[in-house]
Amino acid sequence: DTHYIGEAWLSSLLQADAEMNYNISKATFKANSTLDWHKHTTPQVLIVLEGKGYYQERGKEPIVMQKGDVIKCNKDVEHWHTSTKESDVTYLAIYGGTQPTIWGDKLTQEYYNSVAQKLKLKN
Repeated sequence: DTHYIGEAWLSSLLQADAEMNYNISKATFKANSTLDWHKHTTPQVLIVLEGKGYYQERGKEPIVMQKGDVIKCNKDVEHWHTSTKESDVTYLAIYGGTQPTIWGDKLTQEYYNSVAQKLKLKN
């Protein structure tokens, strides 16, 4: 099952094992791509390496994340993160444990477009 719209690349840099109980993945999303709502059973940290993206937790306002930002998401908090309409984004995702990502609702293109419009008006 595909959990994104557009173009995305994900590479695992470190997988949790008995000695190191955390994962590090590098993700790149081309501009105007989406990633579905999801959550993790442990906290997650995103470190933005290049570009700009959107980040939103369920029940909170979306924000723009950009190169140098460190985003902390508590365990079991549903969220999404991806590129902006105009910019690719590359980030490291760090989270613990061996449990897979728990996928939630589809992030529709319509909702993504409304977030882009809202954040464009704010800036």
